Amino acid sequence: MKNVAVIFGGASPEYGVSLESAYAVIRNLDREKYRPLMIGISKQGKWFYFTGDISKIQKDTWCNAADCIPAVLSPDRTEHKLLVLREEGTEKSREEIPVDVVFPVLHGRNGEDGTVQGLVELAGIPLAGCGTLASALCMDKDRAHRLAELSGVRVPKAIVLGSSREKERAEAFAEEVGYPLFVKPVKAGSSYGVTRVEAEEKLIPAINLAFQYDNRVILEENIEGFEVGCAVLGKDRLITGEVDEIELSGVFFDFTEKYTLKTSQIHVPARITAKKAEEIKETAKKIYRALDCSGFARVDLFFTPKGEIVFNEVNTIPGFTEHSRYPGMMKAAGYTFGEILDLIIGQAVEG
Repeated sequence: MKNVAVIFGGASPEYGVSLESAYAVIRNLDREKYRPLMIGISKQGKWFYFTGDISKIQKDTWCNAADCIPAVLSPDRTEHKLLVLREEGTEKSREEIPVDVVFPVLHGRNGEDGTVQGLVELAGIPLAGCGTLASALCMDKDRAHRLAELSGVRVPKAIVLGSSREKERAEAFAEEVGYPLFVKPVKAGSSYGVTRVEAEEKLIPAINLAFQYDNRVILEENIEGFEVGCAVLGKDRLITGEVDEIELSGVFFDFTEKYTLKTSQIHVPARITAKKAEEIKETAKKIYRALDCSGFARVDLFFTPKGEIVFNEVNTIPGFTEHSRYPGMMKAAGYTFGEILDLIIGQAVEG
C-alpha cells in the first residue's frame, strides 16, 4: 500500500475550492492500494497533518487542535518523509511517516503556481501532476500564451500592464481591439479579479480590481464564440477526455457560474462535429506539451463561429470534485473517478 500525501487548503483566494476538490479525491482513493496522508494548509500558510473525518475538510472545520498536528515535508532527498511535530506539555517529539507520492490538490497562488511543486521536487518525492516549470508557466497567462503561439496555436491579442498608471496604453489597446474586452490578473484562477469590460468608463476600475490580485494585469481581446475544454492525462503517451462545451446564459463564465452553474450548462461531449472535436484534442495536446505539462491538466480554448480554435488557458490542478469539468470529460471517455486517480498516481510513481 502506498502512502499518498494529499495537500489541500492553502494561502490562496481559492482555498475553499481546494477543500471541495480534496474531499472528493480522498473519498475516491482506492483504500486497498492507497493510504491517504492528509496535509492541510491553513489560510495563514500553516501546515498540519490532519487525522480527522474527511467530511470536516468539505465543511472547512478541519483546522482544529483535536485533529491537527503541525507537520512539514522533509526537504532531505534521502528521506521521503512527512515530519509530524508533536508537542505534549514540555515534551516535543517528531514522528516520521514515509511518503510514496505527493498529490497537491491546491488551486491558485501558493500551490498551483509551482511553489509547492518545487518543494516536492526538491524533496525528491514523486509528484502527481505538473512539475514546477509547467505549473509556473501555466499560471502566468502572458507567458503561456506566448509559448502556445510559438507552437502554432492562435491566441487572443493582448497587452500586459505592470502598473495601474499605464492608463494611456490600456486605452490605446482598447481602442485598437474594441469593446468588449477582458481584464485579468496575469496569475490568478477561478476568475478572481477578471472583468469583461463593455465600455470605456469601466476599463480603469477593472484594471484596478485586477491589480488587487496580482502585480501584473493582462488585457485581452474578446473572442466570439464559446469556450471548450479538454482534459489531458499523461506524460509521454497522452490520454484525452471528451471535449466539453460551456453554454452561457450570460456573457461571462465567472466564479459563481463556475462553481454553481446557476444559469449556465456544461455539455459533454461538446455540440460540435467529431472532426472538430478531434482537432481540439490535438490542439490541447500540442499546448500541453509546449508548456511542459505532465500528470494531468485541463486545457481551455475558444471555439469561434468560423470554427477556429483559440487558446485561453491551462489549469494544471483543475477543479476535482465529482461534478467538476475534468472528471466529467474523463468520465465521458470511459474512466471512473477512481480510475483517473489511479492513472495519475501510477504514472507519478513510475516516473
